[in-house]
Amino acid sequence: MVYQYIFGGIVASLLGFVFFYNSRGKTKDRASVKIPDECAKSPSNGECRLEHSDDTDIIIVGAGVAGAALAHTLGKEGRRVHVIERDLTEPDRIVGELLQPGGYLKLIELGLEDCVEKIDAQRVLGYALFKDGKDTRLSYPLEKFHSDVSGRSFHNGRFIQRMREKAASLTNVRLEQGTVTALLEEKGTIKGVQYKTKMGQELKAYAPLTIVCDGCFSNLRRSLCDSKVDVPSCFVGLVLENCQLPYANHGHVVLGDPSPILFYPISTTEIRCLVDVPGQKVPSISNGEMANYLKTVVAPQIPTELYDAFISAIDRGNIRTMPNRSMPAAPHPTPGALLMGDAFNMRHPLTGGGMTVALSDIVVLRNLLKPLQDLNDASSLCKYLESFYTLRKPVASTINTLAGALYKVFCASPDQARKEMRQACFDYLSLGGLFSTGPVALLSGLNPRPLSLVLHFFAVAVYGVGRLLLPFPSPKRLWIGVRLILSASGIIFPIIKAEGVRQMFFPVTVPAYYRAPPVD
Repeated sequence: MVYQYIFGGIVASLLGFVFFYNSRGKTKDRASVKIPDECAKSPSNGECRLEHSDDTDIIIVGAGVAGAALAHTLGKEGRRVHVIERDLTEPDRIVGELLQPGGYLKLIELGLEDCVEKIDAQRVLGYALFKDGKDTRLSYPLEKFHSDVSGRSFHNGRFIQRMREKAASLTNVRLEQGTVTALLEEKGTIKGVQYKTKMGQELKAYAPLTIVCDGCFSNLRRSLCDSKVDVPSCFVGLVLENCQLPYANHGHVVLGDPSPILFYPISTTEIRCLVDVPGQKVPSISNGEMANYLKTVVAPQIPTELYDAFISAIDRGNIRTMPNRSMPAAPHPTPGALLMGDAFNMRHPLTGGGMTVALSDIVVLRNLLKPLQDLNDASSLCKYLESFYTLRKPVASTINTLAGALYKVFCASPDQARKEMRQACFDYLSLGGLFSTGPVALLSGLNPRPLSLVLHFFAVAVYGVGRLLLPFPSPKRLWIGVRLILSASGIIFPIIKAEGVRQMFFPVTVPAYYRAPPVD
């Protein structure tokens, strides 16, 4: 409608500040094994010693996306790395299949871009948004980048195996299959890990620094952070075969009822479908409730081009579920240890930002460790690495906040104000220009600026109010507008609070931001 474009012009004045901003330069419950003091008096026998291992600088627990990429990165820096992974066979997951362009740029920075080759990965150039029979295409703003830069979608396990192979190809990286059962601690400092090998042998490994990357189900993180995990919904995963998406090389988001439905290619012939089901309980797969739910509730809402393939996928019966977890980064800085990846920080996977955050964190950590030759002063190293938690914030907090906020906006609601916010978001993005490129640049990790996120989010809210008040306001519409603004505030401010207002918006005021590396 004409008034939408008129009001869009008003909102544009608010967003002018975005471009000005963008133009600027860029009590512990320890589950660990105590090392007896007597070990210090006895010679090393491989089972009980306090001295650091002579052949390991860093132990990495887990070889998923974060662990494998980190192992290769630190190995290239000359570190002697011991990676312990519970299962080295190819993973088979229904998430971690979409890498945003910002994450691909980090992959290039780490020298791992060839890991998306030879796995039938698909280029992703943007998103298509569907609502109530209407759709709009949102392209990534890639004009300023090399032609190879785009998103990538793939089978998660193939990608991980490629990175494991890259890491294992380095002579100073040892990749071992084993299950880490505990962190080894002495006087508040983590000295290494206790683990069980593939053959069932109980061993201990020691290193100056242990980095825990054991994923969303981590059993070690509770001693290293406040692990307040929220499960807002579950994904139900299907693979659609031999069909074409309405928009080639795009992720598709259907603003369905009760919550979003996602489609994106994971190979030349396969399309991943993820159906979001709010709450922690999903219909039973075994008794047919899930198939019935998908056919009667979900199928009528998806694009017609995908309907037949969707029904066929249900009939084949390979339906899988995965809880969607969210956990703010709330570390307990601990000498000798560090958390990374999903073990440390999670967000709703709606926006596919998890791998981008992990890879960005690895770049930050690599740069922090680069000037250090000796990692043995655990307390000094721990104090220095506190800057990691601040330096990672621009990328991590932007992606985390956007994921949580978008999920709440995209979910259907009986509340009229929330309905208006949802419609306003769709219409705002449909305007094109900066109204779509701005939010998509945030989502893709190409513009990780928290202030831009907040400005766009409230621009959507203001746009929604304008839609209500034009052409003729009424008391009812005015009241809905007020509630829309309050609803928007209630969505985004709690997420920002959890991320940390100071670290998110004023990182240079955090003392650790300027922390110099310890002198060797």
